[in-house]
Amino acid sequence: MTEGQVEKPITSDIKEDAEKIPATQGGNDAAEVKDKGVVGEASGGQAEGEVNQNNVVANPPPASEGTITIGEALEAAVLTAGNKPVEWSDAAAIQAAEVRATGRTNIMPGGVAASAQSAATLNARVNSDDEKTTLADVLTGARGKLPSDKPATRKDAEGVTGAEMRNDPHLTTYPTGVAASVAAAARINQSK
Repeated sequence: MTEGQVEKPITSDIKEDAEKIPATQGGNDAAEVKDKGVVGEASGGQAEGEVNQNNVVANPPPASEGTITIGEALEAAVLTAGNKPVEWSDAAAIQAAEVRATGRTNIMPGGVAASAQSAATLNARVNSDDEKTTLADVLTGARGKLPSDKPATRKDAEGVTGAEMRNDPHLTTYPTGVAASVAAAARINQSK
């Protein structure tokens, strides 16, 4: 482990239990979340977690069999536009996708939207394209960074596309970027 990296103290059992708990919408205080099953916080650079075994759902219902989720669409953007440096329009599209996938209106620290915003800020200050953070750097493993996910819909695609266009200087979307991936997922889901 290199200096500056933080060891993840969460064991695979706790992580698996946390993934089985349905995510709640909106902000909750710690007492509400503790009753749902998992409490996580960071204090002094150390991550702390607690699992309440009483409310863990053994087999959560699948989202919808055979549909493509927003998280999967974000990961698909890595395959089509992974080498593209993250720009403000990409960060806005990723934020819109995260908000729609999780149902939360605020950006989660350490989430894909926060990473994308940091990357866009850094890339705006860097001159060399070789040193810029790419979509692949931000979106690889996006499903694991989202606390909840849902199948992509037409409304989700419209929101993500609008966010990307509003934040692009030419009012366009990148042809194989984030908005295009979410739109493709929504089209596939709509045809099922």
